[in-house]
Amino acid sequence: MLTQAEIINRVISSRRSLPGLELGAPALADGRSQQLLRKSEAEGGCGVIGIACSEKIAARHLLKALEQMRNRGNGKGGGIAAVGLDAEQFGVTKEVLERDYLLTVAYLDAQARAEVERAHIEPLFEIDHLRTLPHCPEALELQVRPPEVVQYFVQVKSSAIADFMKVHALELAAGTETKLALIEDELVYQMGHRLNHAFYASTGQRRAFVLSQGKNMLVVKLVGYGDDVIRYYSLEDVRAHVWIGHHRYPTKGRVWHPGGAHPFVAVHEALVHNGDFANYSSICEYLSQRNIHPLFLTDTEVSVLLFDLLKRTYGYPLEYVIESLAPTTERDFTLLPDEKQEIYRLLQNSHMHSSPDGPWFFLIAQSEQSRPACRLIGITDTSMLRPQVFALQQGQVAVGFAASEKQAVDAALESLAEEDQRFWSRADRYWNARGGSHTDGGAFVFTVSQEPGGSARLECTDKFGKPVTTNIDTEPPSFQLSGSNPAPRLPDLSADQLFSWVKDGLSTWNYGQLQSVLDQLASSITGDADLKRAIDLLTLLMDGRYPTGSLRNSALLSLLDKGLSRVVGQIRQSSWTDFAFADADHPLPHPGETGSQIAVVDAHGFAPEGGKSLARAIVGLYQNGFRHFIVVHAKGHRFIANGLGPNSQGTVIHVYGSSGDYLGSGIDGAEVIVHGHGQDQLAQIMKSGKLVVHGDVGQTFMYSAKGGSAFVRGNAAGRPLINAVGSPRVVINGTCLDYLAESFMAGDPLANGGFVIVNGITFNDSGALVDLPEPYPGSNLFSLASGGAVYIRDPHGKVSNEQLNGGAFTQLQEADWELIKPYLEENERLFAIPCTSLLLVDGLALPPERVYRKIRPVRTSALQAEEAWVKMRA
Repeated sequence: MLTQAEIINRVISSRRSLPGLELGAPALADGRSQQLLRKSEAEGGCGVIGIACSEKIAARHLLKALEQMRNRGNGKGGGIAAVGLDAEQFGVTKEVLERDYLLTVAYLDAQARAEVERAHIEPLFEIDHLRTLPHCPEALELQVRPPEVVQYFVQVKSSAIADFMKVHALELAAGTETKLALIEDELVYQMGHRLNHAFYASTGQRRAFVLSQGKNMLVVKLVGYGDDVIRYYSLEDVRAHVWIGHHRYPTKGRVWHPGGAHPFVAVHEALVHNGDFANYSSICEYLSQRNIHPLFLTDTEVSVLLFDLLKRTYGYPLEYVIESLAPTTERDFTLLPDEKQEIYRLLQNSHMHSSPDGPWFFLIAQSEQSRPACRLIGITDTSMLRPQVFALQQGQVAVGFAASEKQAVDAALESLAEEDQRFWSRADRYWNARGGSHTDGGAFVFTVSQEPGGSARLECTDKFGKPVTTNIDTEPPSFQLSGSNPAPRLPDLSADQLFSWVKDGLSTWNYGQLQSVLDQLASSITGDADLKRAIDLLTLLMDGRYPTGSLRNSALLSLLDKGLSRVVGQIRQSSWTDFAFADADHPLPHPGETGSQIAVVDAHGFAPEGGKSLARAIVGLYQNGFRHFIVVHAKGHRFIANGLGPNSQGTVIHVYGSSGDYLGSGIDGAEVIVHGHGQDQLAQIMKSGKLVVHGDVGQTFMYSAKGGSAFVRGNAAGRPLINAVGSPRVVINGTCLDYLAESFMAGDPLANGGFVIVNGITFNDSGALVDLPEPYPGSNLFSLASGGAVYIRDPHGKVSNEQLNGGAFTQLQEADWELIKPYLEENERLFAIPCTSLLLVDGLALPPERVYRKIRPVRTSALQAEEAWVKMRA
């Protein structure tokens, strides 16, 4: 009998008969490659979102997330994929859904259907069921008419399998179901390739193409936005365990619509991605050596073909597939266990030249046949050059996310929570992946598997299979007020006193009792003082980290969000002396006679960017005379606090909700306080002022900043403070991913230059401060810096010289401590992180020089020689 390697080689050889285009890009008369002729599209970054849930959820929740990211699209390509479908909704039994391939074909020419079925479907398949996907053409005005979509539930004919085995000399032992499944999948793959080549890819006429062909998996796409797909094809109520969605279209190769839109498929996987890569041609060459010929000529298509080759054809474990796509490199490779280094070295020797090179973030919806299971897989490139965020909520129902932006995750959660009380509007955990790393491998996998009795379970792991969990020991939300737990009576105290009273009460309260307290707080407002007290209390509760008893922190924050909405709603409905209300439906107000009114801005209704954006409204209010702002209900609104101009000292902007990219960029004097997590590109080119973030921040935080101060309670993602100059001064209480302060050019910190403090701490679920496993897990710390300094809290010396690239450790001096101590004291005031706790190590109070290490730039040898010559002449 044949070995597994022989079977794989013969399957690959069987593809020689497939029609294809050499290297995936036909040459023109002058020898140039066609994919290089397409005009490069403006950079913007695609919008991608993936959801995996232990219960089948409706597409309308994906729609809400996609709506939030329409500014990441251009209306020229959108699509969705679903895995783990509801059999009843498709008119088949559960047995048929799990057994049959779901072949979904897009017909742009209705006359092509009979020919497609006669030439490609009927010879290979037994058709068990077919249906036309409903659609509502009157619901949307689209520039290009979407295709008719027909779904075929099919089985591969036994005669077709026998013929294939005979032609390619594939002799299999009895009972080799896995190998038979490989042959069936290969026949389906080759059929799809031939159909696409004949009816879409090979001619100027585009008549039909395969949308998807895997088991229990559906893909639909069109020329438009991702949310347009859901509306046009009336998919709002379609349920599935896993969803992915995409705005925009491929940024490399020839784009043919609608087939050129994401997702792209092989057999059991659908892939969307944000980014592009430079080695498209070399990957096509690698694939052509294995008789795989891309037809749509996009980098996204070759990505899924590469994944399919590694996973389905070669049979690699998912970890090895991810390693082949995003290799572990440099210091991270040396920190892997010896046995992994040996395997990874073999994988890299075989596949390094086919690894996508460039900025990319993949989301993959997979119908795994070996278990069976449904998967959502998120993989970032080794250098983390595209934004990505992951999230997890675990309650009676578990749900996981991967997306371009946190605010898209929050939009989906809010939608789920409005419909089903088993969900709530905040995730238990948000995090970023470290590309190509020894820590998480730059990838996370959400797997939905069936349990005995028919229920399903969601498990999240990193690339290495290490579980990702949340604090599931606390209770998920239940808002019923039990008679045995009477509602506490709200006392007449100040906001600070009420804060202490609520913290004490949380040790015994349930959700219903907390809800009652918040209701009393809102109903007690009769004047400006009451309103200010309510906002201050809710803010203290949102920002603080403290024990929450049996209540889960994320659910508590969800209740506080609702409490703030109710309080702000009263500002809309009444007249106030100290507050003015602004929204998108009315002209922007002016401050009262004193000019000291606080502008409360409801972000609902404002566009995320552009002429009618929230950012422009804030500028308008600023020009009207307002200097104190409270922005509520932010939902991905970009550029908040941009455009205020120079000398904006005295301006304070509080932001609540899910703020968007570029917040605080370019500020010159203003103070911005984010009551929650920030996203990407915060405080870029900041000149002066202050930024406070009561959570994490995303990629390229304070890029090219020139001054000001910033305080971050949590972590920063990749590339914070790169190319910063002048005198920015920053405290990051958590840690950072790679490339912190790369090319930092901020002078001498002891002579009014800039610096970064990294404390390497976090709050545990009980609200207590604990050290992170590593103060800084990444590489290229202070890479190629020529000025400034990094002060890192590292009492155990865990950060090594190998993590530096142009910096050097030096002893912390008394002058250094006197410099950074005021910032740590301000950090204590803002986040309740005592300086004394920072100097406490293993229960012992140590002097600062035993706790903090200073990293300074390494002067070049040429400069040192010049200085020596100057000294000698002197």
